[in-house]
Amino acid sequence: DPDSADALAAAFREFDADDSASVAVLWGEGGAFCAGWDLKFASTLSDRDAFHRHVVDGLAFPTGANPAPRGPLGPTRLELSKPVIAAVEGPAVAGGMELALWCDIRVMADTAYFGVYCRRWGIPLLDGGSVRLARLVGQGRAMEIILTGRKVPADEALRIGMCEQVVESGGARAAAEAMACGIPVVATRVG
Repeated sequence: DPDSADALAAAFREFDADDSASVAVLWGEGGAFCAGWDLKFASTLSDRDAFHRHVVDGLAFPTGANPAPRGPLGPTRLELSKPVIAAVEGPAVAGGMELALWCDIRVMADTAYFGVYCRRWGIPLLDGGSVRLARLVGQGRAMEIILTGRKVPADEALRIGMCEQVVESGGARAAAEAMACGIPVVATRVG
């Protein structure tokens, strides 16, 4: 929902401005990474003004220091100066997959999976996922995954380049944090 998207975008802007933090790990609580936009909330956008305020007005892609728009997953429009690693347990589907693809590196549990499940309700990828997926796996494979809306399990995601590491279930966050600790601290800001 918009409040969650705003809070997540604010947390990432705070991370990016914090000179003591050099790498972020994004993970989901409760055994799931993210299922994307709250479709129950979306169903409340029955009037044109509400739909435009929460969706259409947020679809611009600001860059640099501009704030993220208030779209379904506004954080995926941020351009950070530091790396973000996704620690994926369980489903990362629809906008949740787009959020994982926005991250620089993805570590997945062996039971985790991606999918463009929003296709089942006629909702397209809205947060850069179609572009990012094609860059990772190639245009044809991205089109197949997007158009079919099928489940992409962790082992396949690793094989085709959607993730960089697969670990035992329950270990994605620890593996992502270990990876983050192995990234040298580099000055990312001047002034």
